[in-house]
Amino acid sequence: MTLIGIIANPASGKDIRRLVAHSSVFDNQEKIRIVRRILLGLQAVGIRRVDYMPDYHGIVERALDGLQVDLAVERLNFDTKADQRDSIKAAQMLSDEGAGCIITLGGDGTNRVVAKAAGQVPIMPLSTGTNNVFPYMIEGTVAGLAAGLIGTGKVSGKEGTFQSTRLEVIVEKQVVDIAVVDAVISTDVFIGSRAIWKMDKVKQIFLNRCHPASIGFSSIGGMLRSIAPDEPLSMALELGKTGRPVMAPIAPGIIETVFIESMQLMAAGEQMDITTTPCVVALDGEREVEIKKGQKAAIRLSTKGPLVVNVGGTMRVAMEKKIFAPMV
Repeated sequence: MTLIGIIANPASGKDIRRLVAHSSVFDNQEKIRIVRRILLGLQAVGIRRVDYMPDYHGIVERALDGLQVDLAVERLNFDTKADQRDSIKAAQMLSDEGAGCIITLGGDGTNRVVAKAAGQVPIMPLSTGTNNVFPYMIEGTVAGLAAGLIGTGKVSGKEGTFQSTRLEVIVEKQVVDIAVVDAVISTDVFIGSRAIWKMDKVKQIFLNRCHPASIGFSSIGGMLRSIAPDEPLSMALELGKTGRPVMAPIAPGIIETVFIESMQLMAAGEQMDITTTPCVVALDGEREVEIKKGQKAAIRLSTKGPLVVNVGGTMRVAMEKKIFAPMV
């Protein structure tokens, strides 16, 4: 029986950027409604088993309340910490159990930690965060259908998924963490709020995907050129007080002009030094790694990023195979 996992982050869509920008608050009631639609989509393509991450709001439990579905939905059994360790633990357990797909509800940060533990289980990422570049803004019903098609093998991984790249943070020659969208070097070493938004403190930006229609730090690189999620290429930007002016939407409702002193491209396997210490490395929008004065650190591009469901491609293959419209 194919297993599908659900990791719904109750904290996504609520960080400090609601105070310093104009971000929407993505409340957990809406996540409950999305999960209901996901479950109905999964059932429609033949999924019968779902395991989910427990959380303090009870998102999946509340989604099941009054919902008529023929699914065995079970809570993953572990002691929760009410932080990112829960997502990591859930992803690891689902990977160990041989899940066919993991559906995430969260932003770039949520998907970063899931990617750290999911192994080669495809991720179906739904956007419920702030600066969302990695996850999709897509209807939950369709997400459930696509995840179920991949999980059951009705659409193969080769047909309906792609392997994203990732950015690796290297400190003293050891990989200490990863990013799935951007790694930002800031001299504001106070980690407190985790989210980063003060551009005057940002010295370097590393991007493994960018597009002019993106939001957040990847939009800065996107104004210079596009890099696709599966393209073995990354961009390194040096910021300063002079250089090429680039205007971009760095957060919802906030458009700033930054000055790019240099732009370089890195191929897979290449790395570039972090030039300022002490500093903090923000990964996918959240401060995670502190680099102390004198430490040698760098960012490297790797092709060993997470497997991601290509929703449009998956549904197109389903159409071509007439999965939903069989010949009579």
